[in-house]
Amino acid sequence: MHPLFESTDNLSTSEIEDKILVLNKRFFQTRNPQVHEQISMLLDTYKLELETRMVAEKKRQQENQDNGESGLDNLINIS
Repeated sequence: MHPLFESTDNLSTSEIEDKILVLNKRFFQTRNPQVHEQISMLLDTYKLELETRMVAEKKRQQENQDNGESGLDNLINIS
């Protein structure tokens, strides 16, 4: 865990995306290799959190579909 990393529990997905954009900008503004390494660590952490959230959302959508909320089961009438 990076010392400058703040918890993502209270951040929205768009706020995490904004942090990634800012860090990318700062990464390319500096020439210091140590700073590059530190920013890279933070970027990796935020990107991993963003990916985790996307996977969880996709899983929720799939579960809703499997439960018949938006599936095709209601369209087929077998009598």
